[in-house]
Amino acid sequence: MQRCPNCDAELESPLGCSACGRLLDPPAALSPFELLGLEAGFAIDARALEKRLRATMRVVHPDVYASAPVPVLEHAERNSARLNGAYEVLADPVERADWLVNWLGGPSESQQRAMPQAFLHEVLEWNEQLEEARSEAGSAPAGLSELQVRLREKRDQALANVERLLIPLPERGSPRLSEARSELNALRYLERALREIEELQLRRPVQHP
Repeated sequence: MQRCPNCDAELESPLGCSACGRLLDPPAALSPFELLGLEAGFAIDARALEKRLRATMRVVHPDVYASAPVPVLEHAERNSARLNGAYEVLADPVERADWLVNWLGGPSESQQRAMPQAFLHEVLEWNEQLEEARSEAGSAPAGLSELQVRLREKRDQALANVERLLIPLPERGSPRLSEARSELNALRYLERALREIEELQLRRPVQHP
């Protein structure tokens, strides 16, 4: 555990000291986990993460320094932005998994675009249904709600697969990282498809009795 250079108290976050209120300037290379004072890992307690965010934000939020000199206010703005960025990565399981795969030396999304083989057969069918829905703009495409339910179930399954592959964390360069990347690619597809379904549903005309 790091200690505050000003008061020697233990730091919950290297961004600032909750004991003396001192803003700190941690290295740019620190991970999202380090910025929030957490051990790196896929499994995260959402409540504990939210609690750590609120505690650190009370130290670094620019509103706390509204009447401070401009350099201090700008320092708070930088630290607050770093805190929010770290929280966004860790709060989203897909973004968290993506960060961990990259950190452990696994393939990036640009290096490996493949999805699980069994998943690919269903993608063709889903793409056909989405294309049909696009061509029926302004109407209520048949089966769109059913497709939405199926894709949500597949998304939950793919996320469970990612969890299985990343808990416990594999060693650097492990083949499990490549498997996790394939599952993450599937999750990206599913999230895009689900967003498009929501947009198509919003375009439906209002049905009057």
